[in-house]
Amino acid sequence: MSGISRRTVLRGVGVAMALPWLESLPALGQTSSTFPKRFAVLFMGNGINGNHWWAKGSGPEMKLGRSLAPLEPLKSKINVINGLFNKPAVGMGIHPGQTGNLLSGVPIQKGPIVRSGITMDQVLANRLGQETPQASLVLACEQPMTGYHETNFSMAYSSHISWQSADSPVPNEVYPSLAFDSLFENRGSLRCQSILDRVKERAESLSRSVSSTDKMKLDEYLTSVREVETRIERMREAKDKADDVARHKGRPVFTMERPQNGLPEDLREHTRLMCDIIALAFQTDKTRVASLLLARDLSSLYYPFLDVRDGHHSASHDDLSDGYERISRFHLSQLAYLAGRLDAMPEGDGTVLDNSCLMWLSNMWAGWKHDNMKVPVVTAGGLGGALETGRSLDYLYAGDDNRKLCSLYLSIMDKMGVTLDHFGDAQTRLDGF
Repeated sequence: MSGISRRTVLRGVGVAMALPWLESLPALGQTSSTFPKRFAVLFMGNGINGNHWWAKGSGPEMKLGRSLAPLEPLKSKINVINGLFNKPAVGMGIHPGQTGNLLSGVPIQKGPIVRSGITMDQVLANRLGQETPQASLVLACEQPMTGYHETNFSMAYSSHISWQSADSPVPNEVYPSLAFDSLFENRGSLRCQSILDRVKERAESLSRSVSSTDKMKLDEYLTSVREVETRIERMREAKDKADDVARHKGRPVFTMERPQNGLPEDLREHTRLMCDIIALAFQTDKTRVASLLLARDLSSLYYPFLDVRDGHHSASHDDLSDGYERISRFHLSQLAYLAGRLDAMPEGDGTVLDNSCLMWLSNMWAGWKHDNMKVPVVTAGGLGGALETGRSLDYLYAGDDNRKLCSLYLSIMDKMGVTLDHFGDAQTRLDGF
């Protein structure tokens, strides 16, 4: 096994399965101090319930409001950040004007020609993506909208958070089966067959060649892939059926309503699968950058499992209600789930979460008045020790020049080895982050 990286790939017919870091394989210039740093952003549109979105104190004594309670087991590895805002989006009109430049800080343009700016996740993808098979994963749990808002901004601004250039958002992958296939390079006529069956002999051979600790890690990883693959197969069947119906009706599948369009009817299943795919991608170093649009701005998602009758956007107009608090907490719990998955993946002396930064945010604070003078932000993970965690940070009264989202982005990019003179509307890093 000499000359093989501690991250190797099992290949089968029409499939390539990247593996997690294994201590007992010889490394190609890799040490425990050089684990890759990863970044993911999770977005929920329309704001949160401000009465229950708060954190006080730090470390073990940190207290979390009801909406942040899912992060309680991980509070030593999170930062809750209050008071930041995206200044170029203030006063630009509601919804798309508050969303189109959330990750870029570049003023957007009204009318038929969309114009924003490259987003910080794609800056990282351009710089770090050359070292991984995929530059980034751009996922969503809701189809994009078309047309224009009453403010004369394109709905593209409300439907995408990741932009690869000023005039081009990165297409969202909304189907778990397609995201899974991309992750494992699963293609051709055998894509409906188990990828694990196609790499079984190679996996068994590798298992006999590594330490007992790595064998346990490998077995856990393969079991996790099998579990995700089993759930994906149901989604694949639903999508294939939706494609057949769309062809029969002579209409694009994206114009059909959920679940007729092949997306999971149960949003809980959809969000968890997308988080699982990001977790596997980070664990195997398939990519180091990901974004997940949980609920777009002007979202039409419904939450019967939360006992909420209204759709997401309508419910946000009563943002201090118990129902909307449950919606906020549900989407924040996806951060907790993904962080928990990564924290259960050993990597050297720490975990994959310890070498990552996950960021959760929304485009406004209060949905009933579309207030984006501050936005909710939470991060999880320490970027290999570069980022201090276990803190509640408040910038609300630091002055507008000292509470810019783009200053936070500059700080995160710095800690990932990507240093820029400025980004968006910021020339300085976020003090104390």
